[in-house]
Amino acid sequence: MSTFRFQQFSVVQKNSGMKICTDAVLFGAMAAIKSGDVVLDIGAGTGVLSLMAAQLGATQITAVELTQEAYQEASVNFANSPWSKQLEAVHQDIQSFAITATRNYDLIISNPPFFENHSRTSDVLRNTARHTDQLPFSDLMSIAEQLLSPQGLFYLLIPVYAVAKVSAQALSVGFYLIHQIDFRGFKHNVAKVSALTFSRSATKYTARLLTIYASQGIYSQESEVYLSEFLLRFSEQSEIKKGN
Repeated sequence: MSTFRFQQFSVVQKNSGMKICTDAVLFGAMAAIKSGDVVLDIGAGTGVLSLMAAQLGATQITAVELTQEAYQEASVNFANSPWSKQLEAVHQDIQSFAITATRNYDLIISNPPFFENHSRTSDVLRNTARHTDQLPFSDLMSIAEQLLSPQGLFYLLIPVYAVAKVSAQALSVGFYLIHQIDFRGFKHNVAKVSALTFSRSATKYTARLLTIYASQGIYSQESEVYLSEFLLRFSEQSEIKKGN
């Protein structure tokens, strides 16, 4: 599917290395964004997380993307959205971006490459999007520490197996893991990815498990709470109910 349609925007994703998936959409829908926040999206891809941040109330979003293909698609997606003046796509590696950055951000959000020493495919763009060669976790943490505002939050989606390592790296730069949500597909599945929230303040740590689907093709009540304002299917269901 080269274009993914949401209720308030669409995402062209023909050439980008990573396509939209449920985990990423749920991650974006759960972002702790307050009205007026200034947001940085690291490794923005098609820009879907930035677009969701704009819908949630962020007033300025900078989306930094390494690959030319994804950057171009993000630019198109931003220009065609209701929030074109609030969204900026930047074609640059985040390390270079951080060197010249002149501001801090209320929320830094990232669904970064996460495979280390993992088998690769013949798709170069997909490899770049999935592997940590260009953005090791240590670099990501150091850059987030540099660019995050004093009271800001760093919001990250990574595999469950990497949580301990990433949390230790975060602590080394002064970030505390304050909230963890593990995603599993169905009740009989093991959780594979975690949405982590880091802060400079060592507030009480909370954790929970979220089951995405109640049954095949049916979202759980909890995931529906977050996705109902974004996915087109919920808008269509609402129209059907009104018609009846």
